[in-house]
Amino acid sequence: MPKIKQKSLLEQRRLRNRKSIVGTSYKPRLTVFRSNKYTYAQLVDDMAHKTLVSVDSKVKTVHESVPKADAAYKLGELLAQEALKKNIKRVIFDRGSYKYHGRVKSLADGARSGGLIF
Repeated sequence: MPKIKQKSLLEQRRLRNRKSIVGTSYKPRLTVFRSNKYTYAQLVDDMAHKTLVSVDSKVKTVHESVPKADAAYKLGELLAQEALKKNIKRVIFDRGSYKYHGRVKSLADGARSGGLIF
């Protein structure tokens, strides 16, 4: 499949998923980005166009020679801790164009075990 078509399909998947998800300051959107090496997560208030909490797996405590899925689980727990400090308990999960599988699922499980509700 040509790269251009593959990229447009990925964008279509992301937009189709995002159409129904809107984050507010009461219930922000938990968005996930995966690179080949790291995982990033943010809590975004779409109404004010602001990022409330941001974490990534570049932190030594998260990314210490463990498999990527385990690092994503720790990242989810870290995100939940930071969110609870800012009195955020409920979120809307936005997986983007990724399948709910692997690192994305691990991050969601870690966030749930850390105390976030979604």
